[in-house]
Amino acid sequence: MPAIIEMQAVTKHYRGVPAISAVDFSVRLGEVHAIVGENGAGKSTLTKIIAGVTQPSSGVMLFDGKPVTFPTPRDALAAGIAMVFQENSLVPSMTVAQNVFLGDEKFFNRMRGVYIAAQQLMGSLNFGVDPWAKVATLGAAKKQMVEIARAVRQQAKIIIFDEPTASLTPEEIQLFFSLVARLKRRGVTIIFISHAIEEALMIADRITVMRDGQIILCEEAGRLDRDTIIRAMVGRTLSTALYKRREAGTRPAGPQVLSVQDLSMGNIVRNNAFTVYAGQITGIFGLIGSGRTETAKIIAGILKRRYFHGGEVIYNGQSKRYRVPRQAIKDGIVYITEDRKVEGFFDTMSIAQNLQVAQLAAGPPRALVLRMSEAKDLARSWIEQLQIRAINADAKVAELSGGNQQKVVIARSLVQKPKLIIFDEPTRGVDVGAIAEIHQLINRLADEGMGILLISSYLPEILNLSDRILVSQRGRIVEEFIAGDATEEAIMYAAVH
Repeated sequence: MPAIIEMQAVTKHYRGVPAISAVDFSVRLGEVHAIVGENGAGKSTLTKIIAGVTQPSSGVMLFDGKPVTFPTPRDALAAGIAMVFQENSLVPSMTVAQNVFLGDEKFFNRMRGVYIAAQQLMGSLNFGVDPWAKVATLGAAKKQMVEIARAVRQQAKIIIFDEPTASLTPEEIQLFFSLVARLKRRGVTIIFISHAIEEALMIADRITVMRDGQIILCEEAGRLDRDTIIRAMVGRTLSTALYKRREAGTRPAGPQVLSVQDLSMGNIVRNNAFTVYAGQITGIFGLIGSGRTETAKIIAGILKRRYFHGGEVIYNGQSKRYRVPRQAIKDGIVYITEDRKVEGFFDTMSIAQNLQVAQLAAGPPRALVLRMSEAKDLARSWIEQLQIRAINADAKVAELSGGNQQKVVIARSLVQKPKLIIFDEPTRGVDVGAIAEIHQLINRLADEGMGILLISSYLPEILNLSDRILVSQRGRIVEEFIAGDATEEAIMYAAVH
C-alpha cells in the first residue's frame, strides 16, 4: 500500500538537544504500525509532530504525498489525524459524554441527545463507562476508554495510540485489540506506541524500533521476534528472564512492619486484613475495582477509613490513623502512585525542586534558608543512582519521558528515607530496560531490610518479585500464596471467583 505519512530527515531539538535526529519514517495506508523503544527514545516526539502537538526543527512531512505542517492538533484533526495520549487530556469536571463531544459541539445542543449518542458509542465499543459519570470519578482504565471513544467518534483517517493498554485489564486489552481490528477493516491507519513487545508482535503489520532519537529497525512484524526487538531497543541483550522468578527463592520474613485488621471504607474496602514483613516483598494482585489502591491510600493517609468500625492499621506495633499523608511520611510510610502525572510530581517544577519539596515533607528543614545548590546536588545524586535521562537537575519533570518521570517519583519517595514503601503499578508505561532497573531497585530495597508492598495487575511482575502473594477481590484479601507455590492460573482463579 502507498505511504499515507512520510517523514524525511525530521529533527526536533529541545534546548539544543535533539529528541529525534534526521528521522526517515513512513506509515502505509490502512496498516497497524507499532513504534517501540526505551523511554526517551523519541517515540512520543515523533508522533506528536504527526499530530500537530509540536513542530519539527527541520525536515519535511508528507501527508497523502503533499508537504504539510500542522501548527496545532486541531489542524491535524481537521486533516484526519487524531491522537490518544498516554496521559489523558480529559476535563475532570465534565461528564464522559461532554468530553466525548468536546470541541465538536453544535451551536444548539440537546443534552439528552448527546448522552444517548455517547451511550450508543460506548456500547458499540463494548466499553462499560457511564456517559453521565464525571471524569474525575473514573479510574485510569476508564479514562483511557473515554479517550479512545473520542478518537473513534472523530472518524479520523489516522489514529495514534500512545500506550493505550497500560491501564487496561487483560479482558479490556482483548476488547481493544478487537477494536483495532475493526478500525483496520474500515481502512483506518493505526500508529501504536507500546512498551509491551508481545502486544506489538500480536497486532502490528510493521514494527519500528527507535533508540536515542533515531530509527534502528523497521520491519514486517512476522519477521521479528522479542529478542531481536529488545536488542535493537537497548543496544544490548537483556536477560530473557525479565519476568522469571528469582533463583534465590523466597526471602525469610523479618519483623512485622504492618498489620491491617478489618479495614473498611464504604463499599470499596470491606473488612480487609493482611500483614507486611520487613525484608520481604508482599505482592497484591487484583482486577480493577478490587480495592487494592484504595487500601494502600488508606494506609498512607490519603483516603480516610470509616471513623467507627473502620478497622485498624498497626505500624511497627502501634495503632495509627493518619489524617494527612505527611504524618505517614514522617513515620516512614510512603506511597508511590499509579497515576504519576496527577499525583506523583509537580510538572512545572524541575527535578531538583521536586526532590526538595519531597524532602521537606519528611520533616522540618535543618536551616531557615533553603539552598538551591543543595537541592541540585541531591538531584544529581539521584539522577545518577536511578539513571534518570535528563539534560540536568534543572530539567522540568514534564519534559521527561514516562519512564524517567516514574524514576523521579520513586526518587521523591526514597529521599524521605522510608521504612515501608507501597509501590502501586511501578512499571506501568515503562520500557523493558527501565523495567529491569526498577525491578532491581525493588529487590535491592527488600534485601536491605525494607518492607515492600507491591500492587500490580501484571501477573508475571507479581510472580517475579513477590515473596508472598495476596489476591484482592471486592475490597478484601481472599487468598494468600507463597511465591514459589503460586501459579498464574491459581492467582487469576482466586481474583475472579
